[in-house]
Amino acid sequence: MPTYALLVRPALNRVYADSSVDLMAAELAVFGDRALGGRVGGIEPVRIGGVPYLAFEADSLDERDVRYLANLSSAYALFERQGDLLAPVELTPLDKFDDDLVTIQKYSGKTNEHFTKLMLNLAVTSSEFAGEMLDRRLRVLDPLCGRGTTLNQALMYGYDTAGIDLDAKDFDAYSAFLQTWLKRKRIKHTADVTRVRRDGKVVARRLTASVGVDKESYKAGDALSLDYVNADTTEAPRFHRAATFDLIVADAPYGVQHGSRAGGGLHRGPLELMRAALPGWARLLRPGGTIALSWNTNVAPRTALVDALAEADLTPLDEGAYLGFSHRVDQAIVRDVVVARK
Repeated sequence: MPTYALLVRPALNRVYADSSVDLMAAELAVFGDRALGGRVGGIEPVRIGGVPYLAFEADSLDERDVRYLANLSSAYALFERQGDLLAPVELTPLDKFDDDLVTIQKYSGKTNEHFTKLMLNLAVTSSEFAGEMLDRRLRVLDPLCGRGTTLNQALMYGYDTAGIDLDAKDFDAYSAFLQTWLKRKRIKHTADVTRVRRDGKVVARRLTASVGVDKESYKAGDALSLDYVNADTTEAPRFHRAATFDLIVADAPYGVQHGSRAGGGLHRGPLELMRAALPGWARLLRPGGTIALSWNTNVAPRTALVDALAEADLTPLDEGAYLGFSHRVDQAIVRDVVVARK
C-alpha cells in the first residue's frame, strides 16, 4: 500500500506548534473515515531529516482525495514515500483569497487560525455534506464570533457565513477590518452596517456584506454572503430562519466574560452559556448539519458538554478520533473539541 508523509505547517504559536502534529493526526483520521471512505490508515507522527511529518497509508489516492487532504488545518506539503525519497504531490486547497485574510489580525485572545480551520474541517467532514465540501457553497454560523476568525476562514473556503457576538468593540473592530481589507485588496464587494429594530426599538447592529471571489462572478450576482449581528447569542433565532445553516462552529469562552446576558448577568463560563444557547443554535441547523464546539476543560468536563448537546436534540460524535483533540493552550487552559450532528 502506498505510504505518504504530510509536512506540518509551522505555527508561530510555540505551544500550538507542539500540539499541531497530534491534532492533525486526529483530524486526518476523521477525514479518512468521513470523506475518504476509510482508506487512510497507519497514521503516526514521524521525523524525517529532523523535521516533523505525519505519516499515513492510503490505497489509491485520486485527485479528488488529494484535494480533500490539501485543506487539512496544518498541512504544508504532501509527499509519497518512495524508499528513502519523497516525491511531492501537488496540493490545491479551497482558498479563494490571500491568506492574510486569516493571519493579519493580531489581538489578545485571538483563536489560532490553524485551530479555527481544524474546527471548520471537523464540522464539514462530520456532517452529511462531507461529500460536498469541495463543490457546494455551504452555510456556516459562528454564534460566538468575536473578531471574526471563523467568518474569515469560511470566506477563504468560498462559503457563505454569519456570526453573532455581544461585544460591541469586537463588532466594530471586525467591521473596520473587513471593509479595509476588501478595499485594500480591491475585491468587488458591498458592505453596510445597519440597525435592527423590533417593536420600534433598536435591538442590534448588523454588518452585511457581499464579497466577490472574482470580478466575473460578482458581476453575475454570484457573491459570497457575510452577516454579523452584534447581539446576544441566546437570541440567535430572532435573526436567522430555522434550518438554514449547514455548520455551526464556536470557540466557547474560557472562563472570562463573554457571550450572553441571559439570566440577568454576563455569563462567565461555557457550560451555562451552552445550556442557554444550544437549543436556539440547534434550531438553525439543517438536518444532517453539525456543530463543532471548543472549550476549556479546566472549567467544564467533557461529559457536561456532551450532555448539553444531547439535551438540545443533537447526536454527539464522542468516540474514536473525536477524542483526540485535547491540547494545552496555556497554564490555565486545556482546550478540547466536541462535535455533534443534527
